[in-house]
Amino acid sequence: MTDPIGIKSTVLNSAIERARQATTSDESGPSFGDLFKRALNDTSALQEESKDMIGAFLRGEPVELHQVMAASEEAAISLELLVEIRNKLTEAYRSVMNMQ
Repeated sequence: MTDPIGIKSTVLNSAIERARQATTSDESGPSFGDLFKRALNDTSALQEESKDMIGAFLRGEPVELHQVMAASEEAAISLELLVEIRNKLTEAYRSVMNMQ
C-alpha cells in the first residue's frame, strides 16, 4: 500500500497552487466556487477513504494501524479546514452586509 500521508498532502498543495495560478494568470481560470467545490469533493473522498480503511481494519484485512490513523487524521484536518473556510466566508459576508 502507498503512503497515505504523502499522497494526500499533495491535495492541499495542489489546491494552493491552483489558487495562485487563478489569481496571477491573465486567462480566466476556475472561479473560487469551482475551487471550493473541488476542495469539498477532495474532502469527501478523504472521508470515504478513511471510512473504507477503518472498515478494512475492523474486518481484519491487512491494513496497518498507522495507515488507518493517518487517513483518519487527514480526513479530520481536511474537514476542519473546510469548516474554517466556511466560517471566514460567512464572517466576510456579514462584514460586507454591515457596511451598507
